Amino acid sequence: MKNYYWLFCLVWFVGSRLPEKVTPPVDAPTFPAQLVQFTPYTNNPLFSGTGQDTWDKNIRERGYILREGATYHLWYTGYRDGKNQTKYLGYATSTDGLHWTRYAENPIHTETWVEDMSVVKSGDTYYMFAEGKDDVAHLLTSTDRIQWQERGPLDIRYATGKPLSKGPFGTPAIWKEGNTWYLFYERNDEAVWLATSKDLAVWTNVQDEPVLTKGPELYDQYAVAMNQIIKYNGRYYGYYHASAYKDWHEWSINVAVSTDLIHWTKYPHNPIIGNNCSSGILVPDGGAYRLYTMHPDVKVFLPKK
Repeated sequence: MKNYYWLFCLVWFVGSRLPEKVTPPVDAPTFPAQLVQFTPYTNNPLFSGTGQDTWDKNIRERGYILREGATYHLWYTGYRDGKNQTKYLGYATSTDGLHWTRYAENPIHTETWVEDMSVVKSGDTYYMFAEGKDDVAHLLTSTDRIQWQERGPLDIRYATGKPLSKGPFGTPAIWKEGNTWYLFYERNDEAVWLATSKDLAVWTNVQDEPVLTKGPELYDQYAVAMNQIIKYNGRYYGYYHASAYKDWHEWSINVAVSTDLIHWTKYPHNPIIGNNCSSGILVPDGGAYRLYTMHPDVKVFLPKK
């Protein structure tokens, strides 16, 4: 009997250390209304380029917002008119997510080209994955949200370990779970691929086929790029922008769902936001989610009542 007791204790100990398997509630809708139904704020846009001869005369995709405590933190890309203008990083804050104050010492990073950023806080460090010149994704880190250290371009490999072929790999969208980092990236907005890393030094494709492709519907037949991943009720939701036009003159915000980050099902009523809004991200406001679109200016869409 004593041996059985110790065996029971061992089984209980090992089982208690296994990660809990999270599955969606049986009666949970696949696409909850709070994740897909929004209405535009009456005083949009909230934040724009200055329109004057400043480093941020214009702003562009993709800014990023993190809410920490009672403060909303916005990082954005500013640039002047003209070809090959370097895109610099700016910073602004808000106490309500509606009225924004630019940081007095903007731009906060001029060492490298920064746009289309995705920001994740892990421990005491902020990790910014962004596009650089020629749409090559790179990493920056900070401990105070303002001073950013360049860490260089991402080293992405095929599933075999062979380096990714030359060319753009941009719009990095990041998800971190446990000790694994998940990188969603696009190449010429043709499709979205997924690579993972444990050390942030080398990223390896989980498969060499895309995890999200264009079409077959008209709204995303010419371009797709992932903006953000969230987890809700045991499912992953990917917010992505897409274009129904060959010249990309208009964009929309769309949603897809997954249980494993690899196989995605698009929301049957996409797009959730049209009207040439791009680079949408969800931000919790303490009780619900707001949807912010970041290009060509910052707008917010509030939960639909």
